[in-house]
Amino acid sequence: QVQLVESGGGLVQAGGSLRLSCAASESIFSINVMGWYRQVPGKQRELVATDTSYGSTIYADSVKGRFTFSRDYAKNTVYLQMNSLKPEDTAVYYCYARIDYGPGDFLDYWGKGTLVTVSS
Repeated sequence: QVQLVESGGGLVQAGGSLRLSCAASESIFSINVMGWYRQVPGKQRELVATDTSYGSTIYADSVKGRFTFSRDYAKNTVYLQMNSLKPEDTAVYYCYARIDYGPGDFLDYWGKGTLVTVSS
């Protein structure tokens, strides 16, 4: 059972920056995929950024060039650096992890979320 704890959310003005952190309860070397999703009340949770089993990183079109995903294996932590924030980035941000055990056999884990509010 992997536990994920997010931090770093808060209130920021448009154009500002925040860095979200997600600390995992075990070594992230053993976690195949990690990423960030976000959700606005009344809407579906959407992908923000995720790495892949192939070593690449995928970003939502809406955040490309502004957000950067990274892993710190020494700290078992992943980050989401968010720059040039816009009011439409306001959401609860969730950390996500997937561990693969074989074809079609995997477990997904979610953090409890951290709220990001961008004022105009």
